[in-house]
Amino acid sequence: MLGYVTVGTNDLARAAKFYDAIAAELGVGRMMEFPTGIAWGAPGGGAGIGAMVPFDGNPATVGNGVMFALEAKDSAQVDRLYAMAMANGGSDEGAPGVRGGGFYAAYFRDPDGNKLNAFVMG
Repeated sequence: MLGYVTVGTNDLARAAKFYDAIAAELGVGRMMEFPTGIAWGAPGGGAGIGAMVPFDGNPATVGNGVMFALEAKDSAQVDRLYAMAMANGGSDEGAPGVRGGGFYAAYFRDPDGNKLNAFVMG
């Protein structure tokens, strides 16, 4: 049902470094690039991520309560995604661990403050 997710950025080069690492771990790369934005994913594949300078010219801001989740293949990949986020300018919102009901997840923010989650069920 989800087509793609776009987050705003005030520093495209910084966002590119962060999302290049995350996308590579998930097995995809850049699929579209513009002077004001980059999209990661697999053409014809599942949902992707875009980081864009806001079209209206105003500064990018974080949506309170907004988060997007990245499905990992296993708990080790959740751990790696979290570590990559921390190594590429992200900030901690909840270290990897079991959250209950077989839900293993890590929560973090990108360098612009957008909240992400990496998770695996089971």
